[in-house]
Amino acid sequence: MHQHTPDTLLTPPSVEPGPDQRWSTWSAVAKGQRGPDPRPDWVVVADAALDTELGVLKTGKEADVHLVERAVPDDPRLHSLLAAKRYRGRENRQFHRDTTYTEGRRTRRTRDQRALEDRRSAWGRAVAATQWADAEFSALCRLWEAGAPVPYPVQVDGTELLMEFVGGRSDDGAYEAAPRLARERPSPEVLADWFDQLHRAMGVLARLGWAHGDLSPYNILVDGADGAEGGRIVIIDLPQVVDLVANPFGADLLHRDCRNVCDWFAARGLDVDADEIFADVFAQAW
Repeated sequence: MHQHTPDTLLTPPSVEPGPDQRWSTWSAVAKGQRGPDPRPDWVVVADAALDTELGVLKTGKEADVHLVERAVPDDPRLHSLLAAKRYRGRENRQFHRDTTYTEGRRTRRTRDQRALEDRRSAWGRAVAATQWADAEFSALCRLWEAGAPVPYPVQVDGTELLMEFVGGRSDDGAYEAAPRLARERPSPEVLADWFDQLHRAMGVLARLGWAHGDLSPYNILVDGADGAEGGRIVIIDLPQVVDLVANPFGADLLHRDCRNVCDWFAARGLDVDADEIFADVFAQAW
């Protein structure tokens, strides 16, 4: 789905972006707002690249996800597809359980932390609007580096998080995201393989001291499944990642994650026990 891109910057051509286009924002963000090294070959860093809106992939309570093509015109080597997750401002979100997930979480700057505690100020509202994008980007970076099955985080810019597009083309040639686990009906062998992948992924989070916090078959993608081939599990939607030590709800949220996924696998015939999985995953945090 992605093309190799040389690690060079090109000068933007003397053309103007068309409708639903903008110049790539890669060079506009600070180094700390770009994904971890080593970058995958498909990440386009050329200044001459245009970002083109291709449509909406998903709408959600706190954000919408759009499909964006980042490419240099007339150069097929410099082309990639990105998922652009755009968080709404606090006043336009339907996600009202912030404190359950953010308990024990601190921003990197004391000034920002004080602002979050006083959201009546303009700066406090601005910080609150970006904290979820920043939190998800930071979590994805750490998880990617630890080898977890998550989309590669390309960059974060304010309330917009750009990451790897996990998906492909449908029979009619349109791009579509990889299917969610919830809609799949795998064979017993594939079912067991998916659960093993997911169990190991939850262990990676735990060894970082985290739980997903909202894990379910609806935010787990199955990438590359084809007939007898099961493909790979990809975990998404990580803005609310929970600190198992600092958050007093951490253990309860991890147990809920285990119960949510185990119930789905058990309903399809796999012999799994949520309490056993919880005990194993939780133990890896210590």
